[in-house]
Amino acid sequence: MKPAAARRMRLAGMLRKESLQIIRDPSSIAIAFVMPVVLLLLFGYGVSLDAREIPLAIVVEQADANSAGLAAVFRHSEYFNPVTFRDIQSAQQALDEHRVSGIVWLRSDFSRHLLGGDRAAAIGVIVDGVDANQARITEGYLQGVWQTWLAGFLRDNGVRQAPAASLEARIWFNPAVRSRDFLVPGLIAVIMTLIGAMLTSMVVAREWERGTMEALMVTPVRIGEVALGKLVPYFILGMGGMLLSVVMALYVFDVPLRGSFWVLVLTSGLFMSVALGMGLLISVVARSQFVAGQISIVATFLPAFILSGFIFEIGAMPEAIQAITHVVPARYFVAILHTVFLAGDIWPIVLLNSAALLAMAAIFLGLAWRKTHKRLDA
Repeated sequence: MKPAAARRMRLAGMLRKESLQIIRDPSSIAIAFVMPVVLLLLFGYGVSLDAREIPLAIVVEQADANSAGLAAVFRHSEYFNPVTFRDIQSAQQALDEHRVSGIVWLRSDFSRHLLGGDRAAAIGVIVDGVDANQARITEGYLQGVWQTWLAGFLRDNGVRQAPAASLEARIWFNPAVRSRDFLVPGLIAVIMTLIGAMLTSMVVAREWERGTMEALMVTPVRIGEVALGKLVPYFILGMGGMLLSVVMALYVFDVPLRGSFWVLVLTSGLFMSVALGMGLLISVVARSQFVAGQISIVATFLPAFILSGFIFEIGAMPEAIQAITHVVPARYFVAILHTVFLAGDIWPIVLLNSAALLAMAAIFLGLAWRKTHKRLDA
C-alpha cells in the first residue's frame, strides 16, 4: 500500500474511532447541542440589563392640574410603574422596604414655583443606589421624563425657550436598546469555549486514564494523525453548536444579523481552532480528566465569561485587568460577534480581531503539537 493511502486510512480510522466515542458519550452531545439551548434560553429570557417598569413612588402633596399632568406622564411611560403617595414618609418607607426603586417628590408649592417661572419647580428625586447601574439608568429616565414634560408645559403656556442648541438623540446599532441583542451574540463565544476547550481537554486525558493510549502507541498511526483525528470531530461538533446558536439568535430572540453569514462562519472557525488548541494542550499536560476539566474551567470558561466583554464592559475595568483581557481569546471573538450581528461587516474590527485569533490558534496548536509525543514519558 502506498504511504499516502496508508496515511489516509489511518486518519480515517482515527476519525471514525473518535466520532463513535462522541456518539456513545451522551455528555458530549448534551454539551454541544443541549447546553447551548439552555444557556440561550436562560440569558435570552432570564437575564436582562434593560430597565422596564421600574417601581416608582410619586408623592403629590397638593393635587392640581400640573402635578396630575406630570404624574400621568410617568404612568404612561414604559420605563416606570408608578405608585402615588400623599406624604414623603410613606414613600421613604416603601423605598426602605425595596417596594419602590425611586421617589419623585412634588411638594405643595410645585405649581406656584412652576407658574412663577422657577424651572426647578420644587421637585425632589430620591433613587435607591444599592444597584449603582440601575440607579444611573433610573436617574437618566427620570431626567428624560421631566425634561419632556417641562418642554410641553412651557410650549402650552406660550413660554418660548431659546436653547443654545437643539439635541436630537440617535442610538446606533441597537436602536431598540435591548440587552438581549447584546447578550445573545456574546454568549455564542462562551458556548463555543465550552464545546471546544472543555470537551477537547478530556480527549487525550481519557485515553491515558482508560489505558488505550498505550495501545495507540504500538500501532503505525502517527502522533499528528492522532491529534488531527481527535480535533476534527470536535471542530465539527463545535461548529454545529455555533449554527444552532445562530439559528436561535435569529429566529427565537429576533437578534439582527447585519453582517455576512460567511464572515461569521469563518471567524467562528478561527475561534474554534483556538479553543481546540487550548483544550488539547490542557489534555496533553494534565493526563487526568478531572484535573483537565478543572483547568479548562479556570483557564478558558471563566475568562470567556468575565473578561471577554460578554457582560462586563472592558473599558470600565481597571487598567491591569484590561491588560490581562488581551490574552483572552474570547475577547476578540466577542468583538467580532457584536460587530457582525449589530453593526455589519466593519472590516477594520473584523480583520484586526481575526488576526489576533489566527495568531493565538497558531500558538496553542503549536504548543499542543510540541507537547504531544508518541511515548509513555511526558
